[in-house]
Amino acid sequence: MRILVLGSGAREHAIILALRSEDEAHAIFAAPGNAGVASDAHLVDLDPNDPDAVTAFADDESIDLVVVGPEAPLIAGVADALRTRGIPVFGPGKAAAQLEGSKAFAKRVMDAAGVPTGRALRAQDSAAVAAALDEFGAPYVVKADGLASGKGVIVTSDRAEAIGHAEAFLPRGPVLIEEFLEGPEVSLFFLSDGDTVRPLSPAQDYKRLLDGDAGPNTGGMGAYSPLPWLSERFGGEEEFVDLVTREVAEPVVRQLDAEGTPFIGLLYAGLILTAAGVRVIEFNARFGDPETQVVLPRLVDPLSQLLLATASGTLESHPRPAFAEATAVTVVLASAGYPEAPLTGRTLHGLEAAADVDGVHLAHAATARVDDGLVATGGRVLSVVALGTTFAEARASVYRAIEAIELEGGQYRTDIAARVAAY
Repeated sequence: MRILVLGSGAREHAIILALRSEDEAHAIFAAPGNAGVASDAHLVDLDPNDPDAVTAFADDESIDLVVVGPEAPLIAGVADALRTRGIPVFGPGKAAAQLEGSKAFAKRVMDAAGVPTGRALRAQDSAAVAAALDEFGAPYVVKADGLASGKGVIVTSDRAEAIGHAEAFLPRGPVLIEEFLEGPEVSLFFLSDGDTVRPLSPAQDYKRLLDGDAGPNTGGMGAYSPLPWLSERFGGEEEFVDLVTREVAEPVVRQLDAEGTPFIGLLYAGLILTAAGVRVIEFNARFGDPETQVVLPRLVDPLSQLLLATASGTLESHPRPAFAEATAVTVVLASAGYPEAPLTGRTLHGLEAAADVDGVHLAHAATARVDDGLVATGGRVLSVVALGTTFAEARASVYRAIEAIELEGGQYRTDIAARVAAY
């Protein structure tokens, strides 16, 4: 197949690595990609958020499938333009992508579909924010209504901090004040062709910058999969996945279809397991980062066939995707100053030594090649991924690898998957 992957992060590199592992004959293009992706795909110099540019390239190069990685091209309507030209694309249209693009839209859809989620109030000014905070009480949960690159959410017991966060986003539009929900969080991906839904394997990510879930919220500092502790509450991972498929994913997909905006692509459900049951925190309209880095390496079925079936409306002919029993752990290496003010342009060393660790591979997020090697170009620089037969084995490998990498001021968490090390 000739496949175009849009995006430049570790998520897109993970998708490309999964595609490359199944068939070396695939011709894979990435726009714009990064220095690491360049080793596994042909880089294309085009704006992934430009529907006309993407469609023209796909036409000219006889692309069989376009895979949209990040959310911005979806909100820009890239998938709509491709579908208009009859080009298979994995990713929802602009209207359905509002499930991620607008928290208020997502809450309305969940309410209409009867999906369990937390109560929320929409605020358009500081006075409304203050009133909503007082109604719900601490801890306070404040979310930007629109896209915020994973940094639009704050959970704090400091009322002044909550108000400050809201006021930082109010110039862009409304914010949502939500009730605080307590419990472990789970990320679960679903393939949807607008009608049929197929679940993938769950993962757990770490949003806070520092060990012990301290520090500021980030786009994600690590993840692991599968989640063996689900058996303690739900009888098994499969039973949990079945429950969420039945009570969350399928009702949302049916609701969007009924509204004339079918969801075609990857539905990401951010869940919290409260004492009262499973609740949805948020939806995304694309693969999550860094969860993709630990879910796809365990996938047994050919990813290209699943993505094409999703894009073509034939997902019903594919059984539920199977996953290996292997454990997967990823740890994100971030630049100094991340997330507030990342210091970029610093040289990376030791990547070959890291990749030589047994069971380890690297997914690049923000790297560029210069005369003397590779430099970091963003906040989250790369994901170190390890597979093992146990979590203890995978953790040992991933940390041995990341310790081999040198980046001045580089930072990473040391407790990723520590809670499941005994499994």
